[in-house]
Amino acid sequence: MSKKLRMTMKTAMTFEEGIAEFYLNCEARNLRSGTIKHYKDSVKQIYKVVPPETPIHMIDEDTWDTYKITLREKASLRDTSIYTYGRDFKTILRYFMKEGWLPKMELSLPKADKAPTETYTDEELMLLLKKPNLKKCGFTEYKCWVMVNFLLSTGVRQNSLINIRINDIDFETDTIHVNVTKNRKPLLIPMNKDIKRILEEYLKYRQATDLNDYLFCNEYGFKLVKSTVYHSMYEYNKRRGVEKTGLHRYRHTFAKKWVLMGGNVVTLQKILGHSSLEITQNYLNLLVCDIRNEVEEFSILKELKRETIKLR
Repeated sequence: MSKKLRMTMKTAMTFEEGIAEFYLNCEARNLRSGTIKHYKDSVKQIYKVVPPETPIHMIDEDTWDTYKITLREKASLRDTSIYTYGRDFKTILRYFMKEGWLPKMELSLPKADKAPTETYTDEELMLLLKKPNLKKCGFTEYKCWVMVNFLLSTGVRQNSLINIRINDIDFETDTIHVNVTKNRKPLLIPMNKDIKRILEEYLKYRQATDLNDYLFCNEYGFKLVKSTVYHSMYEYNKRRGVEKTGLHRYRHTFAKKWVLMGGNVVTLQKILGHSSLEITQNYLNLLVCDIRNEVEEFSILKELKRETIKLR
């Protein structure tokens, strides 16, 4: 007598096998190689709590809670790292649920207080934006000065910066085509008059023979690499008396200045290439520190207390 087929959830698959399927799914969705590598690094942490041979159907909400507790107990991990590892594990478990390997579960992420990325102060920006003497400086110093102006005019990421080609700059429509972005969606950024003038002058010194060449290059005309950019900018900042260095710091500075000068947040979201205002808000959280400092500095109660002491 034939047995009646039943709809049953697959339970034999191990966690390691499920992870392998997850990676294949990431590749099928054409995720960036950097994103997949990030997941692989996170899985190394997850394996410390959920061994590779663990049957997927044995994973439950207790497993999730144990993982969060384990992360919390690691003194070396920052809040942001704990949140990131938790988010990655949640993404994997949700994939398992979608495939029918796990029942639906409510997974709350560990809370993390994000420390806002520092920005350059006005005093530091004045030092960094002072134009070098073109008769005395070398090409690298001049290029760094142009890059500082470019970053503060566009807010682009480092990887976008080094991949911009000369023909991506449209001087007729005053726009910059940013074709290499984090989410792989091209951006079209309006070019202000100041950076347009700076780029027009720079290209005369750049002496490119092909409009398809990269906008920013080394002294030999070749494409820049991230390590070279960081080293060049580090030396540039140091010579000008600015100790802190970071290409992403310019992006945060751009966002902060945009808002403080009355710029529209939705427009800022479009320029930064963020998929949602929530991501842009993460950049603007750094303003809270400024507000907090001013609230403390201009405290009415503190001032009245001083006056009371004087009257005694």
